[in-house]
Amino acid sequence: MTKVIHVHLIFEKKDYYFGSISAIYTTLSEAEIGIKQSTLLHAGLVDGGVKLTRRAIIRQSHLIRSGKE
Repeated sequence: MTKVIHVHLIFEKKDYYFGSISAIYTTLSEAEIGIKQSTLLHAGLVDGGVKLTRRAIIRQSHLIRSGKE
């Protein structure tokens, strides 16, 4: 299964989808998200896990695909 990390910026009301935590920081800054990369990496996000900051809601899930493409 493919991991997907959804970042919802609360004040900007924007949603972003990433394949890894490191990919988040190539697009968004620590100030925009409200958490440092090292802290988020050690937060232990798992499928269905949520990390709340003052600026963002960060969720990890998996991408569902059909069996035949």
